[in-house]
Amino acid sequence: MLEKQKPSRPRGRPQVRCDDETRRVIILAAERQFCELGYEAANINIIAQNSGVSTKTLYRLFPTKADLFERVIALRIAEFVIEADEENLEAGDLRAGLVHLLAAYGHLVLAVDTIAIIRLVLAEAERFPEVATTFWEQAIERTNATLERWLKAQVAKGRLVIADPHMAAGMLRGMMAMEPQRAVMMGRVSGIDEATIAARVESCVDLFLAGTLPR
Repeated sequence: MLEKQKPSRPRGRPQVRCDDETRRVIILAAERQFCELGYEAANINIIAQNSGVSTKTLYRLFPTKADLFERVIALRIAEFVIEADEENLEAGDLRAGLVHLLAAYGHLVLAVDTIAIIRLVLAEAERFPEVATTFWEQAIERTNATLERWLKAQVAKGRLVIADPHMAAGMLRGMMAMEPQRAVMMGRVSGIDEATIAARVESCVDLFLAGTLPR
């Protein structure tokens, strides 16, 4: 009886990750460094090592630490924008749409890693103003714009009455996030669980709609 031949090993070098995949791996490794050590202490060499790439490759994809920090924030916000998906909510139930949007925002801003990044920004903004600028533009302005677009769409359809959707979006964000974030940052609680986020979303939506529905 003939023995089965063992499958031959592929020749040549092992498959190399594409740049987009490598960027994501580096960004996730950088996020861990920033959250654990802060901006100044985050070590590019260790980030490269934890990503399985050379320092040369890391600098080719991210020329400066500021570039890398910006991409860390941008990736988190991009995930929120995808989850929010406000375009598909416009034609649906008003309250359900706002619940979905605010829940997506709550999951973003009340995550332990996000709160760690906020703490980093507040601690290092004076020495590294580019960190504060990046966070303001990539995180605060982009999340506010997502909520604002949805609110404007509801106003245009006559479903809500809001004089200033930009300001209203900021109020919604503050109502949802400020107190729980501060509770974590000041050590009152270790984190915000799913049940707490869900209950806060419902309360914020009811309070907001009570003041903005047409009468």
